[in-house]
Amino acid sequence: MPDTMAESIREFAERCLVNIVGGCCGTTPDHIAAIKKACDGIAPREPPKNVHEDSMMLSGLDMLVNEFTNFVNIGERCNVAGSRRFCILIKNEKYGDAPTVARMQVENEVHVIDVNMNYGLLDGRYAISKFLRHFM
Repeated sequence: MPDTMAESIREFAERCLVNIVGGCCGTTPDHIAAIKKACDGIAPREPPKNVHEDSMMLSGLDMLVNEFTNFVNIGERCNVAGSRRFCILIKNEKYGDAPTVARMQVENEVHVIDVNMNYGLLDGRYAISKFLRHFM
């Protein structure tokens, strides 16, 4: 299936969603050759220049906040202290179900999602990394 994989990756590259492509477990030299051929001639996406070095910076493909932004809606339900439902999911290690809380916020048009795993009996580093892996 090298050609199928290469077609998908080419679409991502054409839509400026990736700058680096490659393979992982199970990827053969034929896969890599097909990906290289499919992406030949596609220029890397140029990230926007930071003209507001004193502004808040967020990770993403697009600018979220600029000098014309009046209001930013922050979803706070992915917070073990702010959402009982989310806290129960995380405490019970239901990391596959927890992203539904974030998706509901996105459907309600939040601009930024606050993810907080600060809880006394919780290994916050472990919990946030597990959650974010399921979230993506």
